[in-house]
Amino acid sequence: MNRPTDRYRELAARYGTPLYVYDLDLVDEGHRALADAVPEGIELYYAFKANPHPGVARALREGAGGGARPCRAEISSPGELDSALAAGYTAAECLYTGPGKTASELEYAIGRGVRIFSVESYTDLQHVGAAALRLGAVARCLLRVNSAGTKAATTGIRMMGKPSQFGIDSETLPELMPLLTSVPGTEVVGAHFFTMSNAVDEAGLVGEFERTVISAVQLAEEVGLPLELLDIGGGFSSPYAVPGERAEYPKLASELERILDLHLPEWRAGTPRLAVESGRYLVGGSGFLVSGVVNVKDSRGNRFVILDAGINTLGGLSGLGRLLPAAVQLDGAEPEQRASLVGPLCTPGDSLGRDVQLPELAPGDVVVVPNVGAYGVSASLLGFLSRPAPVEVLVRGGEVVSATRLELVRTAAAEAAQAAQAAGAAGAAAR
Repeated sequence: MNRPTDRYRELAARYGTPLYVYDLDLVDEGHRALADAVPEGIELYYAFKANPHPGVARALREGAGGGARPCRAEISSPGELDSALAAGYTAAECLYTGPGKTASELEYAIGRGVRIFSVESYTDLQHVGAAALRLGAVARCLLRVNSAGTKAATTGIRMMGKPSQFGIDSETLPELMPLLTSVPGTEVVGAHFFTMSNAVDEAGLVGEFERTVISAVQLAEEVGLPLELLDIGGGFSSPYAVPGERAEYPKLASELERILDLHLPEWRAGTPRLAVESGRYLVGGSGFLVSGVVNVKDSRGNRFVILDAGINTLGGLSGLGRLLPAAVQLDGAEPEQRASLVGPLCTPGDSLGRDVQLPELAPGDVVVVPNVGAYGVSASLLGFLSRPAPVEVLVRGGEVVSATRLELVRTAAAEAAQAAQAAGAAGAAAR
């Protein structure tokens, strides 16, 4: 996409700025790319944390217009479960994850029909089992494994192999397995690995998946880990808030087939079922942030371009210091000056980039940040300074499908006992 087109200017005039635009045709493109990158028969899970918008998630469930296998839902909160159900997923299609599942959210999820959980520790498994027992259900659980050993990939963010709130340390499984397989209200049915994120290097990603498969087989043989379902994670790379294309993995499908044929020879017959998961790779390239230039200011030899979109709109998990690039880059911007790109918030922390290459800009101009279909609105500081959330517009074939805005509304809180009772009643009705 070049300098902001008339279409983006039209949407900005119609809905105001800042404005997110999600192109569902590009969601389909990302969906097909991931489906093509892994062998047929491997299930795809969409990580709702990337973008929980029901319209985006619905497109992934529908399978790119029949051109790709439908995605299932990987969720980690009651709100994400509600989004998944609103998008047409059934609770049975949802894998519930996260290291800090509370009793109330577990009862809510199980009461709505969720039965597959990824658990991060023995106590996490006990919490899931206790909630399932209260609702007369059995939760089928994957053990998330924090595998030891050196990494294979040379790029990306390492997720495992170090002390972490995520996963059960693999070296403790021989001692823990008898306890893990006997928790009332649960049935251990498989394993969940997620060793890294954002791996650009294909050979390294193949190596990570091979280590994961070997580790799972060894645990099955040595400590009796059940392997009905094996989620080997993700790590698929896509740019964030800068121009560029998602990574390509032309050899990954054939390499994974080789690895699985060698170590899990019955996988083609569904023993075990296999899954991968992704968020940003699927939807990152579908989103564009359209922002207005509010002011241009010079201060002691430095220029500041002030947008109406700041870290409350494009936070990029900025509190973690992980996801947002060193500097946001505008789409199609011919560099004509260097300036700091900042937002409108009353804090010096509202910076999207210092010494950024920018075109000549003036108040009233419209600029576009690409590749923000993931970790956009929901990963931002929406409540900070009480500014309104940006409008989110879905388009397909160039036409607007929907336009909505998240609202933060202060409501009276229900007491915990009432909330638990309501969750239990919902569970009883579901049964």
